[in-house]
Amino acid sequence: MTDGHLAIGELGRLTGTKVETIRYYERIGLLAKPERTAGNYRAYGAEHLNRLSFIRRSRDLGFSLEQVRALLDLSDDRERPCEAVDIIAQTHLTEVDRKIADLRALRRELSNMITQCRHGTIANCRIIESLSP
Repeated sequence: MTDGHLAIGELGRLTGTKVETIRYYERIGLLAKPERTAGNYRAYGAEHLNRLSFIRRSRDLGFSLEQVRALLDLSDDRERPCEAVDIIAQTHLTEVDRKIADLRALRRELSNMITQCRHGTIANCRIIESLSP
């Protein structure tokens, strides 16, 4: 950090975010464009670090970019009731539960296919047979 500013590489390293992703977040408006140095390099401040950390944590939890944008908008108004945040989180939890159920069904299907395997030749393989049209 020079003069209280971070270069894009430093910001990426501190948040575990690729430089290309940081630039993308700037382009789509999730992260404010930073000031520029005399040499025209991006100079990020503490607010960028905090906001990118929020974005990164939200994405790690599986929130969509649309949901992250909504959460950021809500977090900017500190006096607002958190009901809208609860709704976003509950919607996401419901989606996570649906994905878990889908993965469990997929696991059962694969397990059944493997159980039916007779360990013979490919010509008589139940797994290949199950996958064929």
